[in-house]
Amino acid sequence: MLKVAVEKSLGTMRLKIDLEIKRGDFIAISGNSGSGKTSFLRVLAGLENSSGEISIGDEVWQNAKFFTPVQKRGIGFLFQDYGLFPNMTILGNLLFVEKDMELAKYLLEVTEMWKFKDRYPDTLSGGEKQRVALCRAFMKKPKLLLLDEPLSALHSSVRSKLQSEILKLHKEFKTTTVMVSHNPNEIYHLANRVLIFENGKVIKDGTPKDVLLQKDGSQKFSFKGEIVDINRVDIIFVATVSIGQQLVEVVLSSEDVKRFQVGETVLIGTKAFSPKLSKI
Repeated sequence: MLKVAVEKSLGTMRLKIDLEIKRGDFIAISGNSGSGKTSFLRVLAGLENSSGEISIGDEVWQNAKFFTPVQKRGIGFLFQDYGLFPNMTILGNLLFVEKDMELAKYLLEVTEMWKFKDRYPDTLSGGEKQRVALCRAFMKKPKLLLLDEPLSALHSSVRSKLQSEILKLHKEFKTTTVMVSHNPNEIYHLANRVLIFENGKVIKDGTPKDVLLQKDGSQKFSFKGEIVDINRVDIIFVATVSIGQQLVEVVLSSEDVKRFQVGETVLIGTKAFSPKLSKI
C-alpha cells in the first residue's frame, strides 16, 4: 500500500493530496495543464520537497523528521525525454542501473530491442528509445513506476505497442504504477483507477469508465473518434470510443460489429439521443 498525505505550495496554487494506492494498481492522473500532476510525481519520487507523509508498505519515505532521497526509494521513471546516456550502448544504459545481464537481456527481448543492444541511442527512432527507457526503468524491479506522458509524442501504432509492453511488465513485476496522461485510449487500456486533478486537488476518483465516460448532452454533433473497445452486453454490442479527453459508448448492431474494429478511427454522430458510427 502506498500512502500519500502531502502539501506543497505551487505559486498561487497549493498542492494538497491525500491518497491510498493499493500495491499493483495502475493509476492514471489527468487534468488541465498546471493542475499539479507532474509536481505530484516529483514529490512521490523525492525530487521535490513537500510537507506531510509518504510511505510504501513498511517503508517510510517522508515524514516530519525523515526524508528518503530519490536514489534510495527504488523508483522507476519513464518520461518523454527518454534520458538515455548518448555515449553508452543500449545494453550499457541498462547495466549502468544494475549489473544484471540476465534481467537486461530479458527486458530487451520482451520489448524486441535485444538486436539493438550494441547500438547507441542517437541511432534509434523515438519509439525505440522509449522502449529502451522502459527497460531501464524496470532494471531495479521498482516498487513504484512513475510515467509522465511517456507516449504522447509517438505515432498511434507505436504507442499501442508500447502500451502492451508497459502493461505486461507492470503485471509481471507486480509494480505499482502512477501515470500522467491526457489520452483516454491510453488510460482506458492501462489504468484500473483514474484521478482527475484540478487546482492541486483530486476532484474525481474512480474507474476509467466512471470518470471519463460522457453520459450527458443531447445536442446534435459529429466528431472523429477512435474505437478503444467493443463488448457484448447481454444481447447488444457496445463500442467505447475516445473523443478528445472523453469516452462515449455507442450501441452497435450485429452488422456494425462486422464493419468496425478496435483501433479504427471513426466518425461519431447523433440525431437526438441515438449515436451512430460511420466510416471516414
